[in-house]
Amino acid sequence: MSAPAWLTERPIAHRGLHVAAEGRFENTLAAAEAAIAGGFAIECDVQLSADGEAVVFHDHTLDRLTALGGPVRERPAAELARTAIGRSEDRIPTLPAFLDRIGERTPLVIEIKSRFDGDERLARRTAEVLRDRKGRIAVKSFDSAIVGLVRRIAPDLPRGIVGQSRYDGGDAAQLSPERLRAMTDLLHWDETQPHFISWRHLDLPCAAAFLPRQLAGVPVMTWTIRSPEDAARARAHADQIVFEGFLPA
Repeated sequence: MSAPAWLTERPIAHRGLHVAAEGRFENTLAAAEAAIAGGFAIECDVQLSADGEAVVFHDHTLDRLTALGGPVRERPAAELARTAIGRSEDRIPTLPAFLDRIGERTPLVIEIKSRFDGDERLARRTAEVLRDRKGRIAVKSFDSAIVGLVRRIAPDLPRGIVGQSRYDGGDAAQLSPERLRAMTDLLHWDETQPHFISWRHLDLPCAAAFLPRQLAGVPVMTWTIRSPEDAARARAHADQIVFEGFLPA
C-alpha cells in the first residue's frame, strides 16, 4: 500500500487553523472549522482519558490551555468535554465528536501521542474509532512501537512516522541510545513500514528522509512551518508542509 494522493494535495494546518489572540485555540472545533473554510487539511493530536477514550488535545497535562491542572489521562472524557480551552467557548472534544463535526470535508492527520512507556491503549482506541469511518484519514506518531502496532491491527489505515535528527529532551530523553538511534535513522522500518514520513524541517535535508523518498517514493511532510520563507525552503526537500502562524499560498 502506498501513501494516498490526498496526503500531499492541501497544506496541513497544524492543530487546525488557530490564532489564540483571536480566541481560536489549537485542536478545537473552531480551529478545525477555520481550516476547512480556508481549504486546508488538518492535523490534530490525541491523548487518552482516564476512562480510555481518545480526546483531541496535544499536551500530556492540562495546565497550559485550561483552568484545570494535572495529566489529561487522570480525567474522564465527560469531564474533559466540559473543560473550556483558554477563555473560549470550545471544549476538549473526544475523537468521535471531532470526526462527527469534520465529516468528510477535508483530510485529517491524527498524531497519536506517546510517553514511550509501552502503553497501547490510545493507539488501540484510535484505531477502533477509525475502523468504520469514511473519509481521508491518516495517523502518525513519534513512537515506532505505536506505528508498528497500527500496522498490525489496522494495516489499511495510512500511517506515518514522525521524526527528527536528534532528541535533546522531552519524553524521548528516557530512551536508550540504541532506541534513539533507531528513531533518528529509521532503523525500525521493517517493523513500521510507514506510508509517509513526517520530519522536523530544521533537520532537512537528511538521509533518513531523503533515501525513502528517492528510492521508494515515500512522501515526506515537514513540520512546523511558520513562514513563507521556511515553506519555500522546505519544499525543496518535502512533499507537504504542516504549518501555523501564516497562510500558505
